[in-house]
Amino acid sequence: MTDKIILLVEDNPDDEALTIRALKKNNIRNVVVVARDGTEALDYLFGRGIHQGRDITVLPQIILLDLKLPKVDGLEVLRHIRSDDRTKRLPVVILTSSKQDRDLLDGYELGANSYVQKPVDFVAFAEAVRQLGLYWLILNEPPPEPRTA
Repeated sequence: MTDKIILLVEDNPDDEALTIRALKKNNIRNVVVVARDGTEALDYLFGRGIHQGRDITVLPQIILLDLKLPKVDGLEVLRHIRSDDRTKRLPVVILTSSKQDRDLLDGYELGANSYVQKPVDFVAFAEAVRQLGLYWLILNEPPPEPRTA
C-alpha cells in the first residue's frame, strides 16, 4: 500500500518549515511532497517537467495550497486541478496569509474545499494544522476512485 501523500504548495521556506513542524508535532506522519511554485505543483500532479515519469495514478490525499506563488499563482493551480477529470475531486485547502475577500471568493468559486488563513502565532498555526489533519486525513470520506472502462 502506498503512503498517503500531502502535497504542500508553498514558496516561503519559513512557512514550509512551520507547516511540516506542525504536522509532525500533531503526529501526522503522511509523506509530505513540497512544491515551491505553481508550475512545480502542476508538474507533480500531471507527471511533467522534473516529475516526468512519476506514477500519476498516485495522487495526494490532500493539497495544501498557498495563493501567492511564483510562476503560476495558487488560483491558477486550482483552476488546472479542477479542470482535469483525474484531479478535479482532490481535496484542496487554501492555506494562505491573504486576508483579501477577493482571494477567498475566487478560491471558493474555483472549487477550493476550504480556505484557512495562516495564523501568525506558531501555537495557533499548529492547532490549525492539527484540525486540518484530523478532518481531511482521518474524518473526511473521499469520493471513490473513478471507474475505468
